[in-house]
Amino acid sequence: MTDDKAARTAPVYTGPRWFFPSALIHELDPDAGRSGRRPRRTARDWAVDFCCFLLAVLIGLLGADTLRDNTDLPHAVAVLDQVLGALSCAAVWLRRRRPLGLAVAMLPVSFVSETSGGVAVIALFTLAVHRPFRYVAWVAGAQLVLTPLYFWWRPDPDLPYAAAVVLILVLTGATVGWGMFVRSKRQLMLSLRDRARRAETEARLRAEQAQRLAREAIAREMHDVLAHRLTLLSVHAGALEFRPDAPRDEIARAAGVIRESAHEALQDLREIIGVLRAGDSEDAGRPQPTLAALDALVAESRQAGMKVTLEQRVTDAGSVPASVGRTAYRIAQEGLTNARKHAPGTEVTVSVSGGPGEDLTVTVRNPAPEADVPPVPGAGQGLIGLTERATLAGGALNHGPTPDGGFEVRAHLPWR
Repeated sequence: MTDDKAARTAPVYTGPRWFFPSALIHELDPDAGRSGRRPRRTARDWAVDFCCFLLAVLIGLLGADTLRDNTDLPHAVAVLDQVLGALSCAAVWLRRRRPLGLAVAMLPVSFVSETSGGVAVIALFTLAVHRPFRYVAWVAGAQLVLTPLYFWWRPDPDLPYAAAVVLILVLTGATVGWGMFVRSKRQLMLSLRDRARRAETEARLRAEQAQRLAREAIAREMHDVLAHRLTLLSVHAGALEFRPDAPRDEIARAAGVIRESAHEALQDLREIIGVLRAGDSEDAGRPQPTLAALDALVAESRQAGMKVTLEQRVTDAGSVPASVGRTAYRIAQEGLTNARKHAPGTEVTVSVSGGPGEDLTVTVRNPAPEADVPPVPGAGQGLIGLTERATLAGGALNHGPTPDGGFEVRAHLPWR
């Protein structure tokens, strides 16, 4: 899943918006960023902006009183100072939309207007909150350079020159530090939101992957069963084709096996399609076979006309883990299916041995066929699947021809 898709699926903030800054709510709302609209002030923004406006006005009034006490200052300069201060106070309401522009504009204004000093501090704080540090460093550096020139031009009547300069330097540093602290808190909140969103996305991807793997595992299980059913259909249909003069009872029995196998194959195919569509869990399907069902598998193969010998030398079949027993059953089933297709008419030997703490060994062996057998399409695919199945179970599977011309499939599965 891409970041854009994850952003589209991210939950929109639904909490009390009035308590948070509009810039933060704007970042938490994925629809706002795509629409391009400006963030609207929340109730908290209105309250903070109004307090900033009152603070700027209060500092401006204190500066105006200082101007009235300064008899050496021309009246026109004092009036201009107060006009600039009033305009600066009104510009406080633009601090959220134009933080950099307001801070830059306040550099020359605060240098010539004493009543706009409060607005300059508020503008610098707003710039530190809403813009990266490089902009803050340039503006704060310029303000620090102008501070000694300002007090040299307009000395403070109550403080010495050095004390006034140091006081403004400390105030500027505190304002920048406070603004950066507020910005870092907001960035931390956004990073935690992004981290939670990524964690939810990764969890959803892991769940989807696990569901897909479960579907594939169930489909493989049902594919083995379906291949077994279709092989039975092929064997009995071939017997009816090559023995049209068979007794009536044998023909009826073969037709019944064909009908039953076709019904089972159709049901297995429906389950495979249903699993791949709906992703049902393994427990929702039919019960999975275990080692105890091996007798029924051999009996079914014998009913189909195969010669099968079962050698089961398991000390405690009931204690075999379900996963190991199911893997052993599938290996024996695929081995019988391959022997029926590639060596028809031969006697197949199925051997199972082992005990707790040892490997469970499953062997399917058949001699060479008496006559040539035409090649079967897709030969070898079942053995590849068996090898993968045995590996996933923690064991190993070997297969190949025997010295007498036959074929053997041998698997070792851990039985802990």
